[in-house]
Amino acid sequence: MGDAVNAAEQASNSRAFAAVARAGFAVSGILHVLIGIIAIQLAFGESGDADQGGAIAQLAAQPAGYALIWIGAVACLALGLWEASSVIFGYRHVAARKRLRKKLAAGGRGIVFLALAVSFASFALGNRRDSGESTSDASTQVMQMPGGPLLLLAVGAGFAVTGIVFAVRGVRKSFAKQLDLPASKLLRGATVVLGVFGYVAKGVALFLLGLLFIVATLQANPEESTGLDGALRSVRAQPFGIYALVFIGIGLGCYGIYMVFKSRLAKMD
Repeated sequence: MGDAVNAAEQASNSRAFAAVARAGFAVSGILHVLIGIIAIQLAFGESGDADQGGAIAQLAAQPAGYALIWIGAVACLALGLWEASSVIFGYRHVAARKRLRKKLAAGGRGIVFLALAVSFASFALGNRRDSGESTSDASTQVMQMPGGPLLLLAVGAGFAVTGIVFAVRGVRKSFAKQLDLPASKLLRGATVVLGVFGYVAKGVALFLLGLLFIVATLQANPEESTGLDGALRSVRAQPFGIYALVFIGIGLGCYGIYMVFKSRLAKMD
């Protein structure tokens, strides 16, 4: 048993595995750029699904799109497993009080990237269901369960709190601690600016998503919980919504470019 654990730890620390895992950051970045572009298009009245499913569909429409989809699935799977290995083997030299927080954060990131890998693979295998409809149907089913409304409120609150955390992290520039920033002053400054703008914009988007879940649950309309695309469309309908949606779209694009930078600069020791 001990040999198996040691082998797993050595595998998670291998350069080849880390290189594939780094590609997961770049894949996530590309999806955020695509979602940002779709959000800007929505602001000016064009059609599109400004969410993960819509971005994957856009990626699949490119030359060699299906190869890109499978590459994305493998890269996100590797990054998800790398984050999971951090939960098991990582942060040994960190103070106990901080260690648990860091392990929980790594676990959360691992779940996100493993879910993204599943989304890529599912799309490649022919599951093209609209993600907004899937979210709405799932919310309706949960609403009918005992304690379902409380669970949906908790999900909405979770998204909203995560959005606040992202925005605070952007304003405080704490994300930079995860990077080996480049020596070039210009590149270092560009990376930080992209991170600040991107984290704040993604925080706003996640907060709106959580708010949409909470409002839909309180109004007993779970079908209105249509995910990120629905949240962004609700922004478009507000006064000055066009400008807010353009801001969010540009910010998500900046976050995506930052994630591409992170694929090269992330500390993965």
